[in-house]
Formats: sequence, C-alpha cells, structure tokens
Amino acid sequence: QVQLVESGGGSVQAGGSLTLSCVTPERTFGTYAMGWFRQAPGKEREFVAGISWTGGSTYYGDSVLGRFTISRDNGKNMVYLLMNNLQSEDTAVYYCAAKYSTSHVAYRRETEYQYWGPGTQVTVST
Repeated sequence: QVQLVESGGGSVQAGGSLTLSCVTPERTFGTYAMGWFRQAPGKEREFVAGISWTGGSTYYGDSVLGRFTISRDNGKNMVYLLMNNLQSEDTAVYYCAAKYSTSHVAYRRETEYQYWGPGTQVTVST
C-alpha cells in the first residue's frame, strides 16, 4: 500500500496562484507515474495532470492546460502541482494519485491509478 499525503491547499483570490505538494514515504517512488485529480461539490472527479515516472512525459486536462504545471522530484519523493491564474471553477478537493509504471507514459484515466491521497481543499474566491 502506497501512502500519499497532499498539502498546500487553501483559499486564494481569482487570478492568484497556489502550489500543491504530494509526498510519499514509498522508497520506490521513482517507479510510479503520478497524477492530480480534483472533485468539485456535486461533480465527478476530474483529471487535472499526470506525469511519468521519469518526469519526461506530462499530460494535462483541457481546463487547466497552460495554467497548471505538474513536476516531480524523485530524490525527495515529491510531486507538485503549480496552479496559476486560478479561477472560481478551480475550486475543488485536489487528490494526488499513483500508478506503478516504468513506462514513459503519463496517465489520465482515474481507473488507471492504484493509490490515492486523502485530498486537499482549494477554494478560489472572486
């Protein structure tokens, strides 16, 4: 079982920025592709961004493309989500997810991920 813990959520005004972090004590973190998803009240969970185990491949949801950036530091067992130009529609609980994979692929489907963090709330006010 891979444990994931998100941090960095909070409240921000529209147009502002936040950086989410996800850490795991898993020693084989470097063999996991990682992803960020979000779920707004009353809506289904939505793909935000994914990154391959090397960090060489990334994939973004259409609604965040050009505003959000996913990155990772395998030496620190960390994955990050830099969120710029936040809008009210970005308000959601954000989840970090992990999928065991040594392919140079970033994954976007929720069902492909095996492990999930508890989530961190992001609230954007206008």
